[in-house]
Amino acid sequence: MAPWGERLAGVRGVLLDISGVLYDSGAGGGTAITGSVEAVARLKGSRLKVRFCTNESQKSRAELVGQLRRLGFDISEGEVTAPAPAACQILKERGLRPYLLIHDGVRSEFDQIDTSNPNCVVIADAGESFSYQNMNNAFQVLMELENPVLISLGKGRYYKETSGLMLDVGPYMKALEYACGIKAEVVGKPSPEFFKSALQAIGVEAHQAVMIGDDIVGDVGGAQRCGMRALQVRTGKFRSVPAGVIYPPSFQGMTMFSFCFVLQSKGGILSKSKGSMWAFTVLYVVNL
Repeated sequence: MAPWGERLAGVRGVLLDISGVLYDSGAGGGTAITGSVEAVARLKGSRLKVRFCTNESQKSRAELVGQLRRLGFDISEGEVTAPAPAACQILKERGLRPYLLIHDGVRSEFDQIDTSNPNCVVIADAGESFSYQNMNNAFQVLMELENPVLISLGKGRYYKETSGLMLDVGPYMKALEYACGIKAEVVGKPSPEFFKSALQAIGVEAHQAVMIGDDIVGDVGGAQRCGMRALQVRTGKFRSVPAGVIYPPSFQGMTMFSFCFVLQSKGGILSKSKGSMWAFTVLYVVNL
């Protein structure tokens, strides 16, 4: 394994997942993960470029940013790459009119989209709206189309809230794929186009960036396929996985120090400061 200084050489930008990395969502607005507010502040105070890259699809970007700011994070709506705005752009470009199987909290993102006489389905983490009736409505729309189009905002299996693990959009997306005999178009992680749009927003090439997330497939695996380096935190929905699940198959070690500290001590990127180092204190280091 190469020394840390070599593995971090050339890092100019950081993509940060939000749920499970910065905070755990839940009742009352959720809770910040210990040390994450300071970690974001230190990153943004460095010469690194920072972009927040999320599959959040139960809240609009405005609502999500407002919630994070109340928890103490320095974040603006313009710094967030999220799937709903990207999906809206696709719908407009292709003249698609969706049946929206989504959460009411994100519906405002689609206010400018024509939903009359649907010719596609957009599915997201709809929460309680994942009723039999709504799923069947989506199924019927797709089955009536000559060339059915199913657009999914991410394809995560589950995520963590303060009350425990919650089913994400992925299982419901797979149900519609199976029932209709089609393949969904994924907008969000791990889509390469989604990562590329986040990198373009900060003007950083893939080989110059590090993705930090709690999802070994959506965050780490997706970032690797785009040519980025990636770290999986041991917060949020972290679960141990067997060697070989993600390429490269060897984990390259489990560390007990923070990425901020590594950048400070090995890369000379962060300025020194007192206090805790980072919430991301136990990491799987992958492709670094």
